[in-house]
Amino acid sequence: MKFKILGRINKPQDLKNLSQKELDILAREIREYMVDSVSKTGGHLASSLGAVEITLALYSVFNPPEDKVIWDVGHQAYAHKILTGRRAGFRKLRSKDGISGFLKPSESKYDAFGAGHTSTSISAAMGFAKARDLSNSGNEVVAVLGDASLANGMSLEAINSIGHDKTNVIIVVIDNEMSISPTVGALSSYMNNIMTGNIYNRMRDAAKFVVTKLPGIGEPTANLIKHLEEGVKGVFSPGIIFEELGVHYFGPIDGHNIKLLINTLNNVKKIKGPRMLHIITKKGKGYGPAEKNPTLFHGLGRFDRQTGIPETAKGEPSYSRVFSEELIKIAKKNKKIIAIVAAMIEGTNLSRFRELFPRRFFDVGIAEEHAVTFAAGLAKAGMRPVVAIYSTFLQRSVDQIIHDVGIQGLPVIFAMDRAGIVGEDGATHHGVFDIAFMKMVPNMTVMAPSDASELKKLLRTAAAHKDGPVSIRFPRGKSWNLKKDRRPAPVKIGKGRMVKKGSSLTIVSLGPLLPYVINAVREIESRSRHTVEIIDARFAKPMDRQMILASAEKTRKVITIEEGVIQGGFGQSVAELINGSISGKVRTKVLGVPDRFVDHGTMEEVRADCGLTEKGIIKAIKEIL
Repeated sequence: MKFKILGRINKPQDLKNLSQKELDILAREIREYMVDSVSKTGGHLASSLGAVEITLALYSVFNPPEDKVIWDVGHQAYAHKILTGRRAGFRKLRSKDGISGFLKPSESKYDAFGAGHTSTSISAAMGFAKARDLSNSGNEVVAVLGDASLANGMSLEAINSIGHDKTNVIIVVIDNEMSISPTVGALSSYMNNIMTGNIYNRMRDAAKFVVTKLPGIGEPTANLIKHLEEGVKGVFSPGIIFEELGVHYFGPIDGHNIKLLINTLNNVKKIKGPRMLHIITKKGKGYGPAEKNPTLFHGLGRFDRQTGIPETAKGEPSYSRVFSEELIKIAKKNKKIIAIVAAMIEGTNLSRFRELFPRRFFDVGIAEEHAVTFAAGLAKAGMRPVVAIYSTFLQRSVDQIIHDVGIQGLPVIFAMDRAGIVGEDGATHHGVFDIAFMKMVPNMTVMAPSDASELKKLLRTAAAHKDGPVSIRFPRGKSWNLKKDRRPAPVKIGKGRMVKKGSSLTIVSLGPLLPYVINAVREIESRSRHTVEIIDARFAKPMDRQMILASAEKTRKVITIEEGVIQGGFGQSVAELINGSISGKVRTKVLGVPDRFVDHGTMEEVRADCGLTEKGIIKAIKEIL
């Protein structure tokens, strides 16, 4: 695929000499390259398609890596990656040994700050700006984030701090949720040119200086002028709240007009102090299927480039779907069941729940901390809230889980989707910490079903449990069944499941890796006289002490396996139980995610790197036998 301009761009500085016409051509070429690449790798496409022009404008005006452009999350940063020496590598986006789908400083000097979760950019930008001021560097600092990220508590805390300290930083807000309104026309552009221009700001500062020196009326008149200025700006823009917080607000302007963006950024750059530029973009811009269905193209796997139709995996339903369908069945009988999500309705598969029970469904936006404490209030008032959040995002709410739910012993159900290895999204998104941080909370019941039928049973167990909070985790991808159960019923809290009897070795498996365990044991037993006992733990806390200890006493060799971190995880608890309860030597081996941040690749590739596939389990069995 040949491009007129893109092939010449290897770093941001290469944009400096391009004409307006060439920049417009380059924007189209970037979109074409992006769509073609992501159709083969999957990724977060729609937001990045909408952020092409602002990326070109930023790198035409600023000088990274000296100037720090700090991207939030990474959903909008694909053009950034393509323009910063990673065009060829973009073909292996999110693939093993390829480039990350998010911001990763070890990958490029242009990734000023690592990111994968939302709303970190403004706080980080303030850190960079204060470090610059202390070292007298003089470089610019720009934070770039989406409108949804702006509404997050962390972003608002950072804006409040920046406004209070008058930190010299620029915040660019990419708003792709609202259509381009009449304010983003000639009048708005005219007003912004005035308000960001040298003449207006020099006159304002000079007038303020003169008026404040007038005896008797200086300060009151200066305040009046300030209020008049804010009133005029309030007529033409929605940014008065940011002005009140001490941040100069400019916009909204058309985020797809490169010339306007460059002119505005050049003007904003000359102003000192905290500044916010609000731009309006179209999610999925330039690719018809993404424009028509931006939610689908927010994050997806491979798709047909011509039609935009995603590749669909045939076979069993996803664990997310199993969870949502079972929750609906439970909610039909239990009117106190409430579902709470944090801006991930489709991701958690709860669209149908919302349709059936609109008054019992709440999407709180990107506000996981609020979601947990909101659920605590519901539980305290007698409801049975189910907080459905990806494992990696629930990490943001550990204090609320402990302080607002755990201490009060409230019956909140935490349903953690994408638990364990998630694959291509990599280190920022693997849900491998929840077993450890949930297990540490007193009175928390920690569940990890091994298949779809067990997920249904344990979800019903959680709904029936009234003595404290429950966490239940399930993985990304297609479900599996050891044995289908058409009438799932609650199980006894802390009761494991004996999958297979044996006498040479005990394997205690927690969660969805059970198929690997069964296949590995089958292979070992076909080539030796050893027999292996397999326990499906079901519960990380409380454990089935009786079943585990009886098996360990018999075999004297125990392997545990979980799709979570080893440090503080389930396996260490099993080893501690055995060492403290059985006299004589019992050899134990703990398999799980090692003490490092695991990179991206397919789920199978990442599991293999951690020794959590059939091959890795066979190796562990041979070593302990």
